[in-house]
Order: sequence, then structure tokens, then C-alpha cells
Amino acid sequence: MSYPRTRLRRLRRTPALRRAVSETRLDPAGLVLPVFVKEGATSASPIPSMPGVEQHSTGSVAAVAERAVALGVGGMMLFGIPAAKDPVGASGWDPDGPVPAGLRAIRERVGDDLVLWADVCQCEYTDHGHCGPLDATGQVVNDPAVDGYVRDALAYADAGADLVAPSGMMDGQVGAIRAALDDAGHQQVGIVAYAAKYASAFYGPFRDAAESTMAEGDRAGHQMDPANRREARRELALDLQEGADALMVKPALPYLDVLRDAREDHDVPLAAYHVSGEYAMIKAAAERGWLDGDAAMHEAVLSIVRAGADLVLTYAALDLAAAP
Repeated sequence: MSYPRTRLRRLRRTPALRRAVSETRLDPAGLVLPVFVKEGATSASPIPSMPGVEQHSTGSVAAVAERAVALGVGGMMLFGIPAAKDPVGASGWDPDGPVPAGLRAIRERVGDDLVLWADVCQCEYTDHGHCGPLDATGQVVNDPAVDGYVRDALAYADAGADLVAPSGMMDGQVGAIRAALDDAGHQQVGIVAYAAKYASAFYGPFRDAAESTMAEGDRAGHQMDPANRREARRELALDLQEGADALMVKPALPYLDVLRDAREDHDVPLAAYHVSGEYAMIKAAAERGWLDGDAAMHEAVLSIVRAGADLVLTYAALDLAAAP
């Protein structure tokens, strides 16, 4: 017996049909690969908590950039691991520090074929692991932290960054960086604001990779409360008012509702960060044979694009771009 139905299955019958009617596609140009550049390193070194991810020397990170260009990946985001740390994170704005050195090495190797992003924060550079100088209670002091971010951003712009991405979640950070860049003749350098960055449990492997584990305390005093959705809309709007050229939501998968809100509210380029814990949990499950790692990674990042992201920062960028 035949029953009346809409016959939606007709367009799912073959892989070619499914590709033809796919509503969302992963474009390598929309992927950004985060990388860690370690001062003094002479070669790449694996990060145990992030299978497939390494800390890099300036030489090895330039080689990764060449592969990224060959695969059509759109950009790389640089994080630095300095040789010396102090209470204010002064190594962050050292013109010969790991991020400026990495930027110059990549630019020399691939020219303008890759968009170069530089994360702007102090947590990798302070000896206590927080995002700027601390007061007597262990809280980050807002304005001195922003002063450090400004100095970081100027050093990275001088070294050739296309985009600087302030991630500290300090009040006024975007406006201060925009004014300083413009005054220094870097009007062409864009700002991608980590506008909705949550105090998430998914950052653990990153802190191993960046050697930025906190001596004590947490970042709940300045990063967003995971319970809050409406507050993110205010954060996003304020960063745009201060001069951000693009906005970011971090993490991605636990905050797809926030990402969708951002897409509905704003027409600027929208990024989402598929963070270390999101990446590592798929890798760990795949290593145990609990799921198909490649398929799960593709599905996870596809969902981020489907929710509204134009750009996805993911440690799987090279693998996704190389996939058939």
C-alpha cells in the first residue's frame, strides 16, 4: 500500500543529491587555525592534551603556514609562550617576542596569502596566569590590563598582523586599542573582539598548550557567566560601538544560542572559537573508538557555521580543509 507523503527522501538518496541540496558548507577560507609559538624553541613539540596540536618554533610555524595556504585555509591566530614571565606580562609587547617573531616568519614565507591574527591578552605572559596585573584581592585591575593590551596590539601591528583580537574581556579594551592603532598609523589593522567570551570549563587543554595555568583563582570576575545569554547581546553591541570590525563568541558549541543571537543582531563578520576542550574531547573519544573522529569533528564545526558563524577558529582547520 502507498501512503501520501511529501517525499523529502527523494533528495537524500545519493551522496551527489545530498551535496547538491546542502544548505551549509565548510569553506576552508572561513577556517582559522590557532597556533602556539614558543620563544626559544628550535622545533615543534606535541601537546599531550591536544592530540595533533603542537607548540612551534618560528621555523615550524612558518612551515604550517605554507601548508595552510596550500589547503586554502583562510587564516592563522598566533598565541605566544615567552621565555620569561612577570606580574604584568611585559613579554607580551616585546617586539622580539614569540608572536612578533612568528608573524614576521610567516609573512616572509607566505606573504599576504594568509590572514594573520594575533591574540591580545596577558595570561600567557604573567607569572600568575591571569589576564593582567592583580589587585590585593587577586582580581585583574581593568585599566592597567588594558594598557598592556594596547602595547601588545601595537607590537603585533608593527610585526605585520592583519587582525588583532583582544580576548581579556576588560571594559573599554576595544576602544583603547582602536585609538592607539589609529594614532600609530595602523588604521588598516582590524580588530576582532572576543565580545562574548565565557568563563568556560572547556579551556583546560589550552592552558596546557599556552602554559598559562592560573596559580590560583579563576576568571569569573571578568569573563561572562555561562548562565547569561541576554548579557552577551550587550557585550557584542558595546564592542561594535567601540570600533570592532568583527565579533567573536567563545566557546562555540555550548553557546550556539548566543552565536545565533549575534547573527540576528549584527551584519558584521562573525567568528566563533571551537576551543581546545571541544576539540580534545572529540579526539579523546575517537582514540578510544567511541566515535568516528573525522565525522564528528566535521559535524561539530558544520553546526557552528549553520548557527551563523562566518569564521571558525578550530585546531582541526588543516584536517577539515584536507578532507575530501
